[in-house]
Amino acid sequence: MAIPFVGSLVAFVVALLVGGFAIYLSARVVADVDDYGRAVVTAVFGALGWAVTAWIPLIGPIIALIVWIGVLKWRYPGGWGTAAVMGLIAWIAALHILFVVNALLGVGVGAFGVPRA
Repeated sequence: MAIPFVGSLVAFVVALLVGGFAIYLSARVVADVDDYGRAVVTAVFGALGWAVTAWIPLIGPIIALIVWIGVLKWRYPGGWGTAAVMGLIAWIAALHILFVVNALLGVGVGAFGVPRA
């Protein structure tokens, strides 16, 4: 009974670290902020914002994306444009990181805190 829980916990932690690292990379490039802990916390807030809004029929994913970009805007310096560029770079970075992690480890983890990566 404990083994599936441990596996799920490990998968969550890996996904959170990947999502946080993707946001960290985008924050370094776009906002010149060098703080991995801040990026991980941002990933948690972004995932919560996505979860609260994405279920809304028809427009949920659009609202969720705006909320996620709003979380980036709230947590980092700059305006909506800066946050949108950060989001795009974080998403691309997450895809690349996940490709490498999943290819090397043979697992199927995602990136917690980065939409659909």
